[in-house]
Amino acid sequence: MTVQTSTTRLTVAQALVRFLSAQYTERDGIRQRLIGATWGIFGHGNVAGIGQALVEYADVMPYHQGRNEQAMVHAAVGYARQSNRLSTHAVTTSIGPGATNLVTGAALATINHLPVLLLPGDVFATRPADPVLQQLEVPYAGDVSVNDCLRPVSRYFDRITRPEALIPSVLNAMRVLTDPVETGAVTLALPQDVQAEAYDWPEEFFAERVWAVRRPGADPTELADAVRTIRASRRPLLIAGGGVHHSRAEQALAEFAEATRIPVASTQAGKGSLRHDHPQDVGGIGHTGTATADELARTADLVIGVGTRYTDFTTASGTLFTGEGVRFLNLNIAPFDGHKLAGLPLVADARSGLQELTDALRLHAYEVADAYATEYTEDKERWEQRVDACYEADEPDIRPTQPQVLGLLDALVDESDILINAAGSLPGDLHKLWRTRSADQYHLEYGYSCMGYEIPAAIGVKLAAPDRPVWALVGDGTYLMMPTEIVTAVQEGVAIKILIVQNHGYASIGGLSETVGGERFGTAYRFPSEDGTYTGAPLPVDLAANAASLGMRVLRAKTVRDLREALAQARAADTPTCVYVETQTADTVSGAPPAQAWWDVPVAETATRPSAVKARELYERHVSSRRRHL
Repeated sequence: MTVQTSTTRLTVAQALVRFLSAQYTERDGIRQRLIGATWGIFGHGNVAGIGQALVEYADVMPYHQGRNEQAMVHAAVGYARQSNRLSTHAVTTSIGPGATNLVTGAALATINHLPVLLLPGDVFATRPADPVLQQLEVPYAGDVSVNDCLRPVSRYFDRITRPEALIPSVLNAMRVLTDPVETGAVTLALPQDVQAEAYDWPEEFFAERVWAVRRPGADPTELADAVRTIRASRRPLLIAGGGVHHSRAEQALAEFAEATRIPVASTQAGKGSLRHDHPQDVGGIGHTGTATADELARTADLVIGVGTRYTDFTTASGTLFTGEGVRFLNLNIAPFDGHKLAGLPLVADARSGLQELTDALRLHAYEVADAYATEYTEDKERWEQRVDACYEADEPDIRPTQPQVLGLLDALVDESDILINAAGSLPGDLHKLWRTRSADQYHLEYGYSCMGYEIPAAIGVKLAAPDRPVWALVGDGTYLMMPTEIVTAVQEGVAIKILIVQNHGYASIGGLSETVGGERFGTAYRFPSEDGTYTGAPLPVDLAANAASLGMRVLRAKTVRDLREALAQARAADTPTCVYVETQTADTVSGAPPAQAWWDVPVAETATRPSAVKARELYERHVSSRRRHL
């Protein structure tokens, strides 16, 4: 007996858009759209398929017009992070350069465990003409296209070569997007002929679906082992990673810290897990961390990692955790991360795991000794005095240093402001100096540290948090990578604030180049000199004029006084506004403190130039202190 089901005849693209509009997530009883909108740039590979479908269903699927495909992914990722990974955007492109432009954004999403749905067009599945415009011909394989570049940077990849294949594929795609362990970039490659092909779809395919985002608790045996390990420690240090934010575990972390008095350091992704003025917050950790946190790391007998991947910036390339007998306890929803550094795994959702640890430790009345708490409290007070010195800007008529720029912004914002950054010298200064006031104020993408992320991500964040001030902090090098989405912000009236810090080149890599014997070669934006280096006059580039030409209101600031006024005007603005300031070279009084821990960037083993020889000698001393935690 054949069961009759009602069907609807739609193209593949129409069915996909209609399906996506009916997908929801739910966590802690809160439900929201999984795919909140679709970004798109149209070409021959998607205009007649996905493009037509977005027009057909414009009432249920909002659309945003992008200018650069990579930037559209960044905007979707910014939206997803601000939405706690419970909602994201889709991105559609054509079959050629548009598709390959997605790769960088996809890598960023996957590395940071942030969901985004990619819908690139693909070459004809039926191959009526072969090759077609923009098709990559691979002599040894007929089923390869440029979209295969997205395989290694996607958590799930499929090519839809038949209409009916969409059903299982898109269900798998939703599963991965909503899985807190697996989530990242998901790619569904859509051949242009299949997009426009009609099929009789079962009506239940379009029924509303709710994808539960789980909060698994800890295994009882692992929990008991974790409690025993913490109770046996005398100098424990907790490292808060991005998983604390993804889980919305900030309050649970605060309760754990208050109950145990264990100090809490944070990675770039985890900064803001505790407010800057929380008694147990000791600031950023690792190469860009505070002296307080890094000294605690060197003497800790137990490191409790919560939602962290332990990147080399966090571990100072394996040289930071040097205490005798130091061990690791890793609370992470991903078993892969839970076992890092030969740690004791506690595989659980960050919030659930912290709550269970807190309850168990309270039963034993565990807390660290008074002397330890006094030690890190006094160290933190000394560090805050260094921050004050960096921020001090009591000469109103001089050009500010970069830390003074941050200090002026620090004095202006409140807990509603959101700061976005990703690359350059700003991440180091922000990690050391910035005083976070809310759980989601500090939005720094440092898993991929992608130049060009900030401006499009700010648009995505503002779309997710329309009533809050959103700042994109960029250096001149980053700005030149991807200013294109300023046009999108102006077009859609997304009132982001961009702060351009002009220091005439790649300041971060210039400093690194100097320390590794590279003598800042190729890192300054200057005219070339006779010896082949770029040490001539600064380029006559006017980034403020460029931003204004793209439709943005621009406020130029030449002095500390100007900058203070411009930042206040920008914060009050209800239209896209840019503040442009040229900074001076930091001196020993107002410059940011140097790195408090090492970072491994290999130095030339043989060289004739004295700077490289000296750098190699220092490198070998640092390498000798690296430790394998087994």
